[in-house]
Amino acid sequence: MSVLDSRILLIQVIGHDRLGLTHAVTQILARHHVRILDIGQALIHDSVALGLLVEGCNVTCDQLRIELARAASELNVKITATAVTGEHYANWVASQVKQRYLVTLLGHIIDAAQVAQVSEIITRHGWNIDRIERLSSRMPLNAPAPRTCLEFSISGLDKEQEALRTELMQSQWTTDIAFQHDNVFRRTRRLVAFDMDSTLIQAEVIDELAKLAGVGDQVAAITESAMRGELDFQQSFRKRVALLAGLPASALNQVISSVPLTDGAERLISTLRTLGYKTAILSGGFTFFGRHLQAKLGIDFLHANELEIEDGKVTGRVVSEIVDGQAKARHLRAIAEREGISLEQTIAVGDGANDLPMLNIAGLGVAFRAKPIVRQSARHSISALGLDGILYLLGLPDRDVPIAD
Repeated sequence: MSVLDSRILLIQVIGHDRLGLTHAVTQILARHHVRILDIGQALIHDSVALGLLVEGCNVTCDQLRIELARAASELNVKITATAVTGEHYANWVASQVKQRYLVTLLGHIIDAAQVAQVSEIITRHGWNIDRIERLSSRMPLNAPAPRTCLEFSISGLDKEQEALRTELMQSQWTTDIAFQHDNVFRRTRRLVAFDMDSTLIQAEVIDELAKLAGVGDQVAAITESAMRGELDFQQSFRKRVALLAGLPASALNQVISSVPLTDGAERLISTLRTLGYKTAILSGGFTFFGRHLQAKLGIDFLHANELEIEDGKVTGRVVSEIVDGQAKARHLRAIAEREGISLEQTIAVGDGANDLPMLNIAGLGVAFRAKPIVRQSARHSISALGLDGILYLLGLPDRDVPIAD
């Protein structure tokens, strides 16, 4: 089929948006009884771009073009109608077998250089950018703490995606970036598991207890080494807990009252609960703080370490199985199985090396303000924004989840 005898037209409308624009154009098409093969519309500021791929207009095309030209003049927009060959259309139909992925760029400020870098990498690997959408809300120019999120929907050959993902994730960014398969599981997440210390809360509880016990420097040094993956978690944990022996049990309440939640934690979890997600704390920290968060935030499941108390004092031992990295992964699997949830529908969030096992088995593993070894090993990382930045990775725009004043 040649251009001249094509029954397919690509109609493009560009100009200032106005009430009734889409209706005016489609009403003309309706009079000519064409079939709509594809349609898309985007609004940028007060400018609109509307595209329609239509079929069945070979007899009436001249009259259709005249009516569209008249509408363009009346609506003060530009309307073009371009013939599409059958071969071109067939190639377009065949392209739907390509895989689709989402590249999410998020941070306080995103500039043109960052978008140029993302688009250059995507293009160089032979992938196409099908859509770009801003998920963050409109911000005043003088906003004190701006937050911006752009989501790129891209398509290409699946055999090329690993090289593309690797380059995107290993490039130097001043913002955060995520790369997800745009499949049914991405749209049907059901369970989110959180590490607690330095993830849901802004401290390591064992370090805070150690300060009250007068052994803060010793415990902090062991904690940092363990979180960097330099020490076996179970061994280092026992050493740290042993240094707490003799600490009055009243110190536990002191820590509860002094350690703040991570910014964005309440907004994230309240939104997840509203949407019907199950939530869990899987922590190498302590149950006394975990139970406090469970009650405060409405967390469904909790697995952490039970600190032994005798005669009103910490003994320096735990009375449960130590929750290390492998235990976190086991608990995530068990909760998902119990709830009838596929692992592909789970999200895991953590910052330390002992979180990697659960981050790696979850459908979406997010390293949050994580240690370097964790950022390098995890598939997704957030450092610039608060915990509620995870909502962007779920595809939820701010207009659906307003930011609290």
